[in-house]
Amino acid sequence: MTSFEADFRSARVQPSPNHGERANGRRPDMVLLHYTGMPTADGALDWLCRAESQVSSHYFVHENGEVVQLVPEARRAWHAGKSSWHGETDINSLSIGIEIANVGHPGGLPDYPKEQIAAVIELCRDCVKRWSIAPERVLGHSDVAPVRKVDPGEKFPWAELHRAGIGHWVEPATIAGGRFFQRGDAGQPVEALQSMLSLYGYGTEITSQFSEKTAGDVEAFQRHFRPERVDGIADFSTIDTLHRLLSALPRYSSAE
Repeated sequence: MTSFEADFRSARVQPSPNHGERANGRRPDMVLLHYTGMPTADGALDWLCRAESQVSSHYFVHENGEVVQLVPEARRAWHAGKSSWHGETDINSLSIGIEIANVGHPGGLPDYPKEQIAAVIELCRDCVKRWSIAPERVLGHSDVAPVRKVDPGEKFPWAELHRAGIGHWVEPATIAGGRFFQRGDAGQPVEALQSMLSLYGYGTEITSQFSEKTAGDVEAFQRHFRPERVDGIADFSTIDTLHRLLSALPRYSSAE
């Protein structure tokens, strides 16, 4: 692709050849955040712009806050892979993908620099406003691809984004004792947990069996919404936080 005009005015354009048409004329209604998980930002950006990589994103945010646009927002970038949310599996056709330069878990998951997060907030705010994206549709890669993906990781400051008006969030319940559910458990309470995860959007199968898949979905939820402890065990803190998030959604709170 030759150069194009940036959708986000502060972005520098560096075109990637890896994109296509959004399926069925879909327009983006989701922002999906990733970390690069590679040793250097320059290496990650170069990889996203190589045809042989078969991957891309709409935006790339450097550690110093510089924003690069690789694919026009009207086009379908290739960043989500095998994923799902609320039963939809072509997440690439629904989303704007933002890669954030960070070595990730392979490099010890360092903190995200303040300048970088400020740029991510500004970029997300612009995308959300222009496309009228709901707060609960600003998600991490791990939300739509549990187990397979863990980015942007438990150190990503979702609460800070929410304070800036981006994303869906409630203060996580304090971790304490009490009843919990884990791998191997079964019964109606497990079914209720699976139903709540599914209602929120996760691709959780409602089987009444606390399977490895359910544990992976719980871990993904914790990584985003209760990052203090990510262990796949549905304790009171996890379940209470999930319940309050559901209650805060307009489609549920308006029905109460």
